[in-house]
Amino acid sequence: MTKINPFSCVRPETSLVHRAAALPYDVYNRAEAKEVALKDAVSFLNIDRPESNMPDDVDIYDDSVYAKAKELFEARIADGTYITDEDRCYYIYELIMDGRSQKGIVACAAIDDYINEVIKKHENTRAEKELDRIRHVDTLSAQTGPIFLAYRSNQVIADVIKSVMEGDMLYGFTSDDGITHNVWKIADEENVEAIRAAFEATESIYIADGHHRAASAVKVGIKRREENPSYTGDEEFNFFLSVLFAEEELMIMPYNRVVKDLNNHSKDEFFAKIAENFIITEMGTENFAPDNKGEFGMLIDDVWYKLISKVDITDGNPVDCLDVAILQAYLLGPVLGIADPKTDKRIDFVGGIRGLDELKRRCHTDMKLAFSMYPTSITELFDVADAGLLMPPKSTWFEPKLRSGIFIHRF
Repeated sequence: MTKINPFSCVRPETSLVHRAAALPYDVYNRAEAKEVALKDAVSFLNIDRPESNMPDDVDIYDDSVYAKAKELFEARIADGTYITDEDRCYYIYELIMDGRSQKGIVACAAIDDYINEVIKKHENTRAEKELDRIRHVDTLSAQTGPIFLAYRSNQVIADVIKSVMEGDMLYGFTSDDGITHNVWKIADEENVEAIRAAFEATESIYIADGHHRAASAVKVGIKRREENPSYTGDEEFNFFLSVLFAEEELMIMPYNRVVKDLNNHSKDEFFAKIAENFIITEMGTENFAPDNKGEFGMLIDDVWYKLISKVDITDGNPVDCLDVAILQAYLLGPVLGIADPKTDKRIDFVGGIRGLDELKRRCHTDMKLAFSMYPTSITELFDVADAGLLMPPKSTWFEPKLRSGIFIHRF
């Protein structure tokens, strides 16, 4: 049984939502965050990256930085930038990119479901990346960046979403990057109960994106339990902010690779070695992206090649069957000597949103060759998580990105 709760949302005043909504805190370096945040005091990035409002010599993990986040958050509530819905509701969050709509349910998921692996993971997390968000969430007593969750198709939830979207919209705006954001409130008791019951009957929920934010939220909840040993499990700190999307709503883009050199091989030696496990076809100078699983694009010296895997993966586990795993196991590792792509400085990763021209640019600047990937499917993600396994690094790139600052869960 999965517990996905409605909640009393802290959200921007309607006329300010387009200014408050911000891209996730971790898409910016410090200089970029400061430039964006200081353009508009209403932008939630000021609270997500509070060092932007402080001198550059202040350590971004200093206690004063988290105190500044709390100060700014409370100031925006006090001045009416943020209001609180007292009723416990779900929300529909629609994002439209390039004409494609993606609709999810904004709600709070239970930390016990995360601990008990009802909410399933497909990536490891690193403690140092968690610590910053643990301190941020704990200091604000609020989760401000929703976790991107996925679930298998559910007709009941789909019907509620369709019905509610026929009514009045709570928010509707287009951000500077061209993404349209629409929000509806689900307050009708019958609809709220229908969604709650549908999720209760759902066997598994999956983290699509936001593993570190999820782990941080859970650890703050556990900390609050330790501080409140008589907790009942119903307190708000037992739940974390999420947006849940049905599998058919999601688009996963490829996560492409660029490599610095040929590992001391001549070009002829390199091609001879990869021919052992891949069929190689020259495709010319026009950008090439694979059309099928088991295919790869490879760019070297301004010429694209199609690689088709010869590897029999019919008996492999769900991770071994991933294209990113095949490329690693049969080319990047044995031929190019990249044993650990998480730490090897000779490889870099380029999100599909940046396009194939970015691969060309990198090959003209700091890299020798590039690989365009066929995107990992949501079914593959589910299969890996269901098996209790982990994906290789940089296996999925989700677009569009959820905005922070539209929905806030206080506890």
